[in-house]
Amino acid sequence: MAQRDRERKKRGKRKYGQAKLKHAKRGVLSCILSAIVFVLLVALLGIAYFSKGTAAPIIGAFGLSALVLACNALYMGIKGFKEREKDYLTCKIGAGSSGFFILIFIIIFCRGLF
Repeated sequence: MAQRDRERKKRGKRKYGQAKLKHAKRGVLSCILSAIVFVLLVALLGIAYFSKGTAAPIIGAFGLSALVLACNALYMGIKGFKEREKDYLTCKIGAGSSGFFILIFIIIFCRGLF
């Protein structure tokens, strides 16, 4: 009986004794890059608001670099799905949020053109 309890405790809350899946490394990296892009986007909007539009070259340079980071995060999120026997939650979050940020940057760019 004691051995059965030890086995049950070792298994924990996993279903049918299967090992708990780890997050995909590229998915985690994608989430981190998406968080950095979010911070940059908020900072850029804050700088644009407080400078009343006079810091255009700085905002453009950081905006372009944030767009490149968002594209890289999307790429990492998609590549993370190819890792075997991993939990893909971080890949889904990273790819989805970076795709959303790319869409936001494209909308901001188009708004600036017209």
